[in-house]
Amino acid sequence: MIPFSPPRIDQKIIDEVIDTLKSGWITTGPKTKLFEKRLSAFNGAPATLCLNSATAGLELMLRWFGVGEGDEVILPAYTYSATANVVMHCGAKPVFVDVRDDFNIDPLKIRAAITARTKVVMPVDFGGYPCDYDAIKAIVEEPENRSRFQARTEEQKMLGRILILSDAAHSLGAMYRGKRTGTLADFSVFSFHAVKNLTTAEGGAVSLNLPAPFDNMELYKKLCVRTLHGQDKDALAKTQKGNWRYDIVEAGYKMNMTDVLASIGLVELDRYADDTLVKRKWICDRYSEAFKGKSWALLPVMESETARSCHHLYPLRIQGVNETQRDAILQRIFNRDVSVNVHFIPIPMMSFYKSQGYAIADFPNTYRLYASEISLPVFYDLTEEQIKQVTTAVIQSVEEVMSS
Repeated sequence: MIPFSPPRIDQKIIDEVIDTLKSGWITTGPKTKLFEKRLSAFNGAPATLCLNSATAGLELMLRWFGVGEGDEVILPAYTYSATANVVMHCGAKPVFVDVRDDFNIDPLKIRAAITARTKVVMPVDFGGYPCDYDAIKAIVEEPENRSRFQARTEEQKMLGRILILSDAAHSLGAMYRGKRTGTLADFSVFSFHAVKNLTTAEGGAVSLNLPAPFDNMELYKKLCVRTLHGQDKDALAKTQKGNWRYDIVEAGYKMNMTDVLASIGLVELDRYADDTLVKRKWICDRYSEAFKGKSWALLPVMESETARSCHHLYPLRIQGVNETQRDAILQRIFNRDVSVNVHFIPIPMMSFYKSQGYAIADFPNTYRLYASEISLPVFYDLTEEQIKQVTTAVIQSVEEVMSS
């Protein structure tokens, strides 16, 4: 059975983790701090904070900005539940909008959804392909939208507009107008979950990129305190002789990354641009070559004049099928010993969100894309022979279902 997305665990990873374990320092320490610095250098961002998940990063930044009851956050209906759940955790209202054919949020729908209660726009870089950040920035900067923005907190007053909080869980290393994700929004939040391009087993990071007069490094320091129970010294600082006394300066959270996780990330990042991304592009190019002559195959957008994907997913769409037919195709592919997936079941189709009054009928393009989408295996160790097995299984399965 060809798996969908196993992690790359080789001897380099094992050796680095063993080194961490032998060091006696396994919680947040020198390797986490080094990983943060190297991520900042990779993305070209002023500062980066590593955490135990991307979900924690999204909620942390919403709460930092003062998002709460009565506020609204605009996000695509086509995303994973984490993007919406964090809004609910803050007591705010998720305002879903439809997506374009590249699976990313439609800027025109953002403009139509903005109200006086809007505090944040959360674009999602689906599959590793960046959103249209220029269009999103232009919308939140429009004089009408700036004037209707109702600031309550000091942070909101300093920014003076809707915050752009990018869910960049899929898009580390992707490019938009010559810049890497991490510098395209006020904050960009990455995921290092086991199935991501770069994994730390579990984990995430927030790339801080606020405009002046904000001081991103000063904010980084404050967030370090907030993500460790509001404690003014971390474990590394407390190792200094006689430096045991600490204070709790706020009711913080437990969100920190550990050095065990960061050690995996350091190896992964060192070979990311010149090895991992090259291999993932090669895999996706092989898929596109195999399907380009098929009239039913709608190939995913991987590159344009403005953007380049980091090839996290290969979301193939089957033209002319309904959801039931797509599901039948999936099962036939599985029966041929190939693991595939669907990204994602849209949030308005989930029981909890339906109970909140959301309906997928309000997002027709989201449903149309979902009903015809199949995500194919993309992982570092995928071979040419396995790619051939995948493409053969897909072609045979689609043509069997469409001819029946």
